[in-house]
Amino acid sequence: PRLGAESLTPGRLGTGAFRGPVTEAYNRRCAIPGERTLPVLDAAHIKPYAEMGPHLIANGLLLRSDFHILFDDGYITITDDLRVQVSGKIKEKFENGREYYQYGDRPLLITPKHSDERPSPDFLRWHNTERFLS
Repeated sequence: PRLGAESLTPGRLGTGAFRGPVTEAYNRRCAIPGERTLPVLDAAHIKPYAEMGPHLIANGLLLRSDFHILFDDGYITITDDLRVQVSGKIKEKFENGREYYQYGDRPLLITPKHSDERPSPDFLRWHNTERFLS
């Protein structure tokens, strides 16, 4: 067999119910560079669902997949005033990162129109203290 033994992996409940509203709130564009190519856009939890983060638009960002990975791993964060912060750890660890440092200290390009859908300061503070590699 080419693939090995079959196994069952439980799906995460609510994932589709989270992705759709976050995608629409951000007008189908990445919050950071404004990318519109939908197949590479992910609904990212600010505080992960696995750590009791809710499936709320205010706990979400629509991010291009590379930004999503860097956000989840703590190399990028968003400040309370909705500015992008990029960790110096990218350069230290990977000897690279020029692509991402250009976004440092810039405001999010795309934010939801409705204030109750914008990233929650509480979730952003959580990400800044618990995830971001300063």
